[in-house]
Amino acid sequence: MTLDEIIKSAMGEKEADILLTNARIIDVFSGEIVSGNIAIAGGYIVGFGSYPAKKVMDIENRFVSPGFIDAHVHIESSMTCITEFARAIIPLGTTTVFADPHEIANVLGADGINYMLQSSRQQPMNIYFTLSSCVPATDMETSGARLGADDLSPFMDNDRIVALAEMMNYPGVIHRDPEVLRKIEMAKTHGKPVNGHAPGLTGKDLYAYIAAGISSDHECTTAREAKEKLNAGMHIMIREGTAAKNLLSLISIVNERSSSRIMWCTDDRNPHDILEEGHIDSMVRKAIHAGIDPVIAIQIATINPANYFGISDVGAISPGRRADLAVFSDLHNPCIEQVYYGGVLVAQEGKMSPEIKKPVPAAFQPSMNIGNKEIDFSIPAQAKRLRVIDIIPDQVITNQSIVEAAVSDNKVVSDITRDILKIAVVERHTGSGNIGKGFVRGFGLKKGALSSSVAHDSHNIIVVGTNDEDMKTAVESVVKMGGGLAASCESKICATLPLPIAGLMSQEPVYAVREKVEKLLEVARDFGTTLNDPFMTLSFLALPVIPELKITDKGLVDVNQFCIEPLFAD
Repeated sequence: MTLDEIIKSAMGEKEADILLTNARIIDVFSGEIVSGNIAIAGGYIVGFGSYPAKKVMDIENRFVSPGFIDAHVHIESSMTCITEFARAIIPLGTTTVFADPHEIANVLGADGINYMLQSSRQQPMNIYFTLSSCVPATDMETSGARLGADDLSPFMDNDRIVALAEMMNYPGVIHRDPEVLRKIEMAKTHGKPVNGHAPGLTGKDLYAYIAAGISSDHECTTAREAKEKLNAGMHIMIREGTAAKNLLSLISIVNERSSSRIMWCTDDRNPHDILEEGHIDSMVRKAIHAGIDPVIAIQIATINPANYFGISDVGAISPGRRADLAVFSDLHNPCIEQVYYGGVLVAQEGKMSPEIKKPVPAAFQPSMNIGNKEIDFSIPAQAKRLRVIDIIPDQVITNQSIVEAAVSDNKVVSDITRDILKIAVVERHTGSGNIGKGFVRGFGLKKGALSSSVAHDSHNIIVVGTNDEDMKTAVESVVKMGGGLAASCESKICATLPLPIAGLMSQEPVYAVREKVEKLLEVARDFGTTLNDPFMTLSFLALPVIPELKITDKGLVDVNQFCIEPLFAD
């Protein structure tokens, strides 16, 4: 529509395309709920009240909210391509996401970002991107690509690139790494915010990080940490993913005075949780059930991220904004019944409308290159004590401890009686033959091994197991599939999930991916795991920017010291 036509429609001089009547409109500006009609023309809201319209739809006194917004998400963590991800979350009321293609960028570089931009077009939702700032996040791992400021610069003029993504290399900021500072300056020059990623950062280190221009953080795990960052001027993205669930721990910071600087995000959520729990809608419900005013919970899910990212045509029900709407009956337990995108009913009662066609995304060749060396997970005993990664359930942070090594035939081995299992990362991008080896406590496996090419952030192949042979079998299966997840026992494969797109994503529907994930989880439980999602937990144990002890293809990483640590403590 031309501006002239929009004004005519708003004046009632030209028929609106659709008039939604008898709606209880959630006004995220005033915090009020107003009964009335919503006039839509050309995909945009043009006014309220009585309007001539080509089509009239009775909302039947239900609530109408702006479509929900995910302030920070890695689509790749759904393990589905963008098309299937969209078809999974749109019926849940999410009409806009701000996605960081960091995972595929670490595998394929600029080609990965371009793939995400290309395959996100013509979807029945708004998909914006933040530009991956840390590819790789550190030099303590081998990634598939390196993206410097010069590599990122051409993307800055793309109108769907709205920010510099999470700056995970906070030591690089604090210690003024020239390349890190160039990326920040580049975003500021283009008038785009810089998202943060600074778990546990406090005091003068935090102030320096914020002073550099970094304006948000999604890594808070305690209310104290979130309040310090909030008081220092940051916007806080409260995360409720699969591996990291922080909403209830942080809910106390949300009040009428602070809520305008808070957003919801899922960060990393697997297919099972999307289909069983929901998406941003589940966070809205959880916040309401925890005592947050329903309208405030919805403001956090809508207008706040729109304002933060400077997207002025989403996030609210007002003239000039896109008619992206979520309809539900119960304000205190909002379960989405209808979803409109640009004034078109795209989902109803949990299902996409049949007339919405499914674009076919591009595919990539398998990206597994582990070299020709024999895979050897054995660890000669060099001392009596060794460092162990200690898992914290439902968190991506870990602890570490020093334990007595279990030794057999002069080699350190897993000790299932103490739940201390061998863990390894096999480099898969350059064929270097690198294998980082260590031990982890908290998986609970009594037999078998689990392996995955989803291993944040460089996505080498990570494996945990009770014995070397099963670990090797699982890794070889991942390579053969061109990427994916595998569980093995007694040198046999028990369950798999192929992820042929960069070793991260499938083109199958999300429910089909979920079925395979559930089979893997069933097998893992049979192996003895005590974790809700051992594969998601496993994937974050390779992330060397979140404390405390992690593992990469180069070995154990002490994240607090930002250095490689020896396995043995003596």
